[in-house]
Amino acid sequence: METFHYLIGENGAHISWWQMGIRAAIIFIYAVFIYRIAPRRSFARLSAFDVVLSVIMGSGLSRALTGNAPLLPTLVATALLIALHSVLAALAPRSEFLSYIIKGRPVRLISNGVVDWEAAEKSRLGERDLTEQLRLKGLRGPAEVEVAYIERNGAISVVKAQDK
Repeated sequence: METFHYLIGENGAHISWWQMGIRAAIIFIYAVFIYRIAPRRSFARLSAFDVVLSVIMGSGLSRALTGNAPLLPTLVATALLIALHSVLAALAPRSEFLSYIIKGRPVRLISNGVVDWEAAEKSRLGERDLTEQLRLKGLRGPAEVEVAYIERNGAISVVKAQDK
């Protein structure tokens, strides 16, 4: 174990370029392994729940790479975060309450061509933001929309009104 600590550097001490290189290789291989065994949605950034995992993992692993955090405990903590994320992601579809807490809920923005400006304002969406999103979906305005939601991941989904 003493040789291992020599190779990766002591925690809290200045580490040399080659020790940081060894840490980088270990972290890279570990991160690829974690990515391969974690559920696909973990890194798909489908919701804030997924983004938070990515940010915390990146932050922790970067600190371990530079020697500002101990390597092995950081790798263990990262594995525990992935496990916790996986368990909560598996339980959320089975519990409406847990799903709401973890992933949020979609908010209806437009119904039968009428914009719910109160819902849009609560979602921090202005008129220009909404019309831009409609244009990007090939629509001229709210009148062409049967229903539109701001989804749990922040994307706006639209169902076009049927021509009558």
